[in-house]
Amino acid sequence: MWNLAAPPGFQGLHPDKPVTVYQRHLPHWRQDGATYFVTFRLFDSLPQAKLNELDGLKAEWERRHPPPRSNAVLEELARMTFERVEQWLDQGMGDCVLKEPEFARQLSDSMRHFDGERYELDSYVVMPNHVHVIFRPLEPTSWALEDILGSWKSFTSRRINAALHRSDDLWQEESFDRIIRDEEHLWRCIQYIGRNPDKAGLPKGSCPLWIRPEWDQLGWKFETS
Repeated sequence: MWNLAAPPGFQGLHPDKPVTVYQRHLPHWRQDGATYFVTFRLFDSLPQAKLNELDGLKAEWERRHPPPRSNAVLEELARMTFERVEQWLDQGMGDCVLKEPEFARQLSDSMRHFDGERYELDSYVVMPNHVHVIFRPLEPTSWALEDILGSWKSFTSRRINAALHRSDDLWQEESFDRIIRDEEHLWRCIQYIGRNPDKAGLPKGSCPLWIRPEWDQLGWKFETS
């Protein structure tokens, strides 16, 4: 089904536009106009033992891939890390505050609030301890991807922490993000989002799951498992 025409607003990785790369714990690619698949998680979603394991894996990977490192090699690191972390996240570690419908609703409302102004929101799922989202920044010089994510996290941190009477860090600062390459990659990302609750063994309908209505009408929809 991925051989549908590109949905309106979608822009994959453009071969003729410059790409910038920066690295914190993970590499991050940026290109003006691009659509991204992003995963961000709650601060307590991985215990320290798992974080230590990730550090060990990264150190071993860096030993096997000394500088200079190409973008393709850096993408291998990002993919390896994402697959390991996603497997752990689906085990439901941490307090999983987003399993509370009101908190999940607040996050959904936050993501949809500036849709069409600062970004185009295309699809998302709110899992108990993490979120997958597809979106495209509309004015990256004014509202970069990090700024958009920061606004969602800041708003929900205040609301959820106030409701829980605490002041702990709610969100892990760094997120996983990838530029979606093309229509085939976009289709796979959408299906990944749609299947995540079932893959994690969660009841049907327990996680907010959304795709842009205009896309759904054109056939870009979640396939039933």
